[in-house]
Amino acid sequence: MASATGIPAQIPPQDEERGEDEPLLGRPGDLAPKDGEPLWRNFFSGTAVLTQTGLILLVASVWASVFLHPLILFSAHPLLNSGGLLLLTQGILILQPTHTADQKRRGTFVHANSISLALALLVAGLIVIEYNKFSHRGIHFASAHAILGLTQYYFPGVYGGVDRAKSVYKYHRWSGYAVLTLLLATVAAATQTDYNKNVLHIKLWAVLLSAVLLLLGVIPRIKKQKLGIANVKPLGIRV
Repeated sequence: MASATGIPAQIPPQDEERGEDEPLLGRPGDLAPKDGEPLWRNFFSGTAVLTQTGLILLVASVWASVFLHPLILFSAHPLLNSGGLLLLTQGILILQPTHTADQKRRGTFVHANSISLALALLVAGLIVIEYNKFSHRGIHFASAHAILGLTQYYFPGVYGGVDRAKSVYKYHRWSGYAVLTLLLATVAAATQTDYNKNVLHIKLWAVLLSAVLLLLGVIPRIKKQKLGIANVKPLGIRV
């Protein structure tokens, strides 16, 4: 709004900064940790409880199904990949609510290490299944699970890696959320493989329920401005 003199009023700096903290669902600052709060609370703040619930149900279902049967080389594949999904999700949750420079610095450190460990587990899971396929002369990429599993390795910049200019951060975030969704789709597709149907018996409905809970916790915490989807007014001018 313009002042009586006709000169556009200036937006206070704190109001400009608040827009950056507006989650997809909620008001600016709803999830922002208070100064001095421990960083680990980001794992459970707001809707993150839903994510952790879905994640625990999913990982527990996979691990229980694996350990209830004799362990073989292939057993490492679902264990490693579910572990990678767990760490990838924690890496996202820890960073989402941060807003001060110190919180972002500490959150980025945990985020980068979590994503790096997740990548290591996912790559190890890929190596196990490829070795298993070659050793048994199995058919490669014969199922939706196999195709989705390979595709996730080709999303650019999703695992943290080397920090780039802020102008490309939104693409890093978009690809991160895309890979998380793709990983969940890959787990769901795994329930339709012959090995799961004949041996593990992980239920598709259980995976889908866990995936829905996980996404219901992550999506509302997404900051619109960080993805470049918010309608940002010109800086310094109220309209």
